[in-house]
Amino acid sequence: MGIVTALVRSTFLVNAVYSESAREYGITMPQGQLLCVLMARPYGMTELGAVLRLAKSSLTGLVDRTERNGLVRREPDPRDTRAVRVALTPEGQRLAGEFYTETCRRIEQLPAGLDAGERDRLASLLGRVVTDNEVPPVFLDR
Repeated sequence: MGIVTALVRSTFLVNAVYSESAREYGITMPQGQLLCVLMARPYGMTELGAVLRLAKSSLTGLVDRTERNGLVRREPDPRDTRAVRVALTPEGQRLAGEFYTETCRRIEQLPAGLDAGERDRLASLLGRVVTDNEVPPVFLDR
């Protein structure tokens, strides 16, 4: 299998795990991504759009839906009175922590057929690809 096929198919594999986990927690995959990003800290809408790589209208809809579910809240940005930041609610923090832990557990099982050295090598190589392409921290490192 070539590198393009391997990367694309592995993306589908991880996305399937992510979607299944999100569904079991009663959220969508984009909501799961939003919650995981916000675990680190609140974000302004512009910054959040850049991290999630979403257009303004898509991000607004995502935040609106997640806010209606009581998982995030908008709060004033202390540095800019015209702007808002998006933060997790207590319920959002609880759900994000559980979702993150379970999703990590499932993804860690994907390379179960590799020995420890192969897993380390795979992590190192994929880490370089992510770093070289400046992928934003959508999912925290454990």
